[in-house]
Amino acid sequence: MIRSVEAPQRADIPSNVADFLRQLGGPAWIRVPGRDRSRTRAVATLLHGDEPSGLRAVHGWLRSSVLPAVDSVFFVGEVEAALAPPGFGQRTSPGRADLNRCFLPPYVGDEGALAAELIERLRAARPEALIDLHNNSGHNPAYGVGLSADAPLLALTALFGRRYVHSDLRLGALVEATHDEFPSLTVECGRAGDPLADAVARSGLDRYLSAHRALEPQSPRPLLDVLEAPVRVTLRPGVRVAFADAPRPGADLTVARDIDRHNFELVAPGSPLGWVADGAWPVTARGAGGIDVARELFEVREGALRARRGLIPIMVTTRASAAERDCLFYAVRRAGAAPLRDSD
Repeated sequence: MIRSVEAPQRADIPSNVADFLRQLGGPAWIRVPGRDRSRTRAVATLLHGDEPSGLRAVHGWLRSSVLPAVDSVFFVGEVEAALAPPGFGQRTSPGRADLNRCFLPPYVGDEGALAAELIERLRAARPEALIDLHNNSGHNPAYGVGLSADAPLLALTALFGRRYVHSDLRLGALVEATHDEFPSLTVECGRAGDPLADAVARSGLDRYLSAHRALEPQSPRPLLDVLEAPVRVTLRPGVRVAFADAPRPGADLTVARDIDRHNFELVAPGSPLGWVADGAWPVTARGAGGIDVARELFEVREGALRARRGLIPIMVTTRASAAERDCLFYAVRRAGAAPLRDSD
């Protein structure tokens, strides 16, 4: 199911990203020999077809003909979804499962089979690290996400940005399946379609592939803002959402159009996040324990959904389709701060 491409040369790679995807034809595994053949690093990208920054970075790097520090392998995932008109507009192909929710057993359907094959290839390659490049659908700074806050993951994060989220959620993402075997980091490069996000992906990728010791802290050691314990805020079933500057007729929840301005900012208690129709409760909020703590984090008062307590939203979307199929945002706390939820 995954096509293998060995040591591609610049002349073999189309200059246009879409032509490159058409050449691959589907999910692909690309290997490039490095200066040190005894070690390997891995990169995954395009696990969602509407998140192009990582792909553009990989494509540009491959065409640069730079020799990496160690052997490097690249996985390119949702090729079909990315190529569907208008290009980079679909997370998945119609009727298909979200690939980055299929990496934990049971491996169901075509996406599950693809996920299982990729995990087998990664285990055979035995990389010293894996970077999985993504975009957000709202305005976000670059940040890393991983399952621990140990030194290698923080060092990898510092290649791309200055924020790190220590997550205890299990959603079926690639890094969840590989974390116990080698350092595995999701990098959220910024908003899809933003040239700055493309630049973050490319510059970080260059540093990752060129560094002799990518898992060791840079000198001088950068300061990282470490956040933890994300709570996933989702719409209740059947809730119709809109993003606007005032309540939208027909919407159960109208979220402020510029809500993503709060990404990585502390939202004070009482702050309005949107307008609620008829006072109906619109959201759920679940952490790793699966307990819905939405009523501890939010309240509906004076026709608005408000923060009941201080919280830090990240990965805020401003697209109704993303909110409906995935989530509105995640709420986190700074490392060592009071928990956002009861212990579970």
